[in-house]
Amino acid sequence: MKKITALLVLSIILFSCSSKKEGNMVVQGQIKGLKKGTLYLQKMNDTLLVSVDSVALLGKDTFTLTDNVDSPVLYYLTFDGNTTDKRILFFGEKGTITINDKVEGFGYAPEISGSKNQAILDKYNVISKKFQNQRLEFIKKDFDAKKTNDPDLIKKLDVEYKRLIRRRVLYTTNFAINNADSEAAPYIALTEMYDASLKMLDTVNFSLTPKVKNSVYGKRFQEYLEAIKKTEE
Repeated sequence: MKKITALLVLSIILFSCSSKKEGNMVVQGQIKGLKKGTLYLQKMNDTLLVSVDSVALLGKDTFTLTDNVDSPVLYYLTFDGNTTDKRILFFGEKGTITINDKVEGFGYAPEISGSKNQAILDKYNVISKKFQNQRLEFIKKDFDAKKTNDPDLIKKLDVEYKRLIRRRVLYTTNFAINNADSEAAPYIALTEMYDASLKMLDTVNFSLTPKVKNSVYGKRFQEYLEAIKKTEE
């Protein structure tokens, strides 16, 4: 009887080990200061955010999570189900991705390596942030000009603001074209080229490699273009 019980327990242990989730993407790393809680790997499924893997951290702050990736897409790393205030957004793809962060300021400045698309997105975001800061400065200047009722300054700021928008659009277009072999390109086009002309959007789409056009964001970008063209008919 004891032998049967022992064999049963061993079978349960072996089954538990063998049933552990595996995937072609491994997300590993350390969240300093997070000694207790559950870390979730999540992604969008249509319009719903779903958890694809999770790990309970009990007395340690290192983690390993996995998923099967058919096409590079954005993932969320959250803990204790908090998907709004505290999360890390990153480009998931095949291979091993390392994410290191701190529980204080979680998601503000994580260190992410191992994702080619994330590296490209990070590079774009550096310049994009500069454009955003310049835009905020213009908004403040415009507010002050209207407050003092200075029509000449208001007109001048309007001209300069439109130039800023054109520079941002041109930079984003060229960046997407120069990275046309990356799935990050159509994602950037979808999220950052909302004020670009149809001609610029078509130029980016034409430059994408067949593999990227067939990716999740490549297909969505194509659908986006088709929708715009229908409204202009």
